[in-house]
Amino acid sequence: MKILANDGISKSGILALEKGGFEVITTKVAQEQVANFVNENNVCVVLVRSATKVRQDIIDACPGLKIIGRGGVGMDNIDVEYAKSKGIHVINTPASSSESVAELVFAHLFSGVRFLHDSNKNMPLEGDTNFEGLKKAYANGVELRGKTLGVVGIGRIGQATAKMALGLGMKVIAADMFIPQVDVKVEFFDGQSITTTIVSQSLESLFKEADFITLHVPAQDGYIIGEKELAIMKDGVGIVNCARGGVIDEVALVKALDSGKVLFAGLDVFENEPTPEMTILMNPKISMTPHIGAATGEAQDRIGTELAQQIISLLS
Repeated sequence: MKILANDGISKSGILALEKGGFEVITTKVAQEQVANFVNENNVCVVLVRSATKVRQDIIDACPGLKIIGRGGVGMDNIDVEYAKSKGIHVINTPASSSESVAELVFAHLFSGVRFLHDSNKNMPLEGDTNFEGLKKAYANGVELRGKTLGVVGIGRIGQATAKMALGLGMKVIAADMFIPQVDVKVEFFDGQSITTTIVSQSLESLFKEADFITLHVPAQDGYIIGEKELAIMKDGVGIVNCARGGVIDEVALVKALDSGKVLFAGLDVFENEPTPEMTILMNPKISMTPHIGAATGEAQDRIGTELAQQIISLLS
């Protein structure tokens, strides 16, 4: 049986699938050609990340499709319920990339509080001629330790982020309409651990209380953070979004950054992917990455292996 991993899959995933008797195709097929390729090559499993979309048109056009797999958490690029109604299994890997995304959140937080994203651009340009000027420009750093991190969405990735924050000495608060409270276990290298309970509170109270805010929610119909929400936040708040584009009103965010209401933003996802607005790309107060939350070797190995295990279990 053939598997099309259209957005790629780790070597460990390929080896596990081949050992299970599957042929893995990693040729990148253009979105509009996916259905034809699946049918012409008798593909029974399509694996995607965030680039390829598997909508109703592909599902209808590919009667031989047995499984659609998403290497990652969110499945907003797949018509999940429609696929299931056609008898197709839809799988994902919700636990595999949590640590990688959480670490990227802190990469953006550290970058923002110490201006690394801006100093890394300006030091090569002015480091030899304006060293003292740059030193003064980046002199007002902020420590994360002792500050309050507001986690919007305390699922797997939110919990992984909370663990890192707790290890750093931050206070963690959370808002999640589906999870009233959660026990977060922080494990150390020597086998010791501590467990603390985080009780979900209202979004409004989180926005008012948090020094820094990180979003870990699926795609939404509207904004979670817009002009009204920004207005009730603390002056000098930092905001990170490594979840989904479209949950922050980018126009309102830029306005808040320009006014100084928001100290910095860290964005891995954007309203208009893959062509973010120039007002975002050119803003010196935004630390940016191109949707790489799960893009570590370790996460991709876990994702590939987990997908392989699920596919073998379903089709063998």
